[in-house]
Amino acid sequence: MLLKKQNIERDGSGTITLFPEEPEDMWHAYNLIAVNDLLRAFAIRRVTTESSTGTTKSERVHTLLTIRVTGLDFDPQAGQLHVSGRVTEENKWVRVGAFHTLDIELRRDFTLEKNEGWDSVSLDVVKEAIRQDKEGVVPAVVMQEGIANICLITEHQTVLKQRVETGIPKKRSGRSADHDKGMVRFYETLLDTLKRHIDLAQKRPLLLASPGFTAAGFKKYIIDDATRRGEKAIMANKDNFLVVHSSSGHLHSLNEVLKSSEVLNKLKDTKYARETRYMDDFMALLRQDDGRAWYGPTEVEKAVEKGAVGRGGGVLLINNSLFRSQEIGVRKRWVALVDKVKEEGGEARVLSSDHESGKRLEGLGGIAAILTFPLEDLDDEEGEGEAVENGVDHEAVI
Repeated sequence: MLLKKQNIERDGSGTITLFPEEPEDMWHAYNLIAVNDLLRAFAIRRVTTESSTGTTKSERVHTLLTIRVTGLDFDPQAGQLHVSGRVTEENKWVRVGAFHTLDIELRRDFTLEKNEGWDSVSLDVVKEAIRQDKEGVVPAVVMQEGIANICLITEHQTVLKQRVETGIPKKRSGRSADHDKGMVRFYETLLDTLKRHIDLAQKRPLLLASPGFTAAGFKKYIIDDATRRGEKAIMANKDNFLVVHSSSGHLHSLNEVLKSSEVLNKLKDTKYARETRYMDDFMALLRQDDGRAWYGPTEVEKAVEKGAVGRGGGVLLINNSLFRSQEIGVRKRWVALVDKVKEEGGEARVLSSDHESGKRLEGLGGIAAILTFPLEDLDDEEGEGEAVENGVDHEAVI
């Protein structure tokens, strides 16, 4: 994502123009654009004109539109972001108040004005989006006999690129040839598909996960195929192909794979691994039940108010989905909490709701904190009421 222009005043008003360059940028745009914001981008609009003789003509015109956002539709697999809203500036082709959906596209800039001004969390999202030293994408294949899911683990989300399925005859006593041929066809199809999405010569981990020996067999097939074709760069990269166990070849098994110690060691410097460590540290403290780990909106806010999430090891963990609330007051509540923790010298970590760590945090109400000193009785009657209202059961989580 390139920052093309930034005109932000001290009160938070103003606009920022961004230029998405890669699919990951659509994720940032989705987390940045909110209901009631003003969005300006080029669009193609079909219009019908009538000539002086009464004949009509329909044509597609390229025009610049500004809309007041009413809704967003994001498809992370396709990397497509559609933003709907009402047109706020009339032009030759579109009247004010008309509904239109703008497609945020790669290599086409858009300009955004925040309805309530640019707060610290929004500006952090922009800063993260335009950061040049982005960490590499880690590819993964979760498989079992005849089924494979090819995924990309990015800094902020896990994207399913393609699912591969082929029929494989069952092993029969004394007649394993058909099964073996089926596995070779499966590996061949999987490798061809994998190469369309991933550069196997790139120096980075490739995670291959399965129950049994399917993943190990596929790794051998990749290396044998590269040897036969003389693909030296792939052969030189074979030490980065990591085979790990999973309970199945279905996509949900990727979560257990990413929690394994050998995978976390390989990914130790990535944002995903850091977020996982924060959640693991929090859960370890929660099990000790010594008052240094709390979760839930009311409890965490009380801990911050008492100065227990500040300098000296305090960590606020908050899910980025909380900042997508359509209620302005809700977003302001969490922005203020993040700002207060940072002002007091604590660490505020916004976790991705599209990663496993963010999903774990979502089960705790979307917010948790590691305290610098123990506090008791934060979950009084009022706190328990809010926890139940948010669908969080403290005893069940522990």
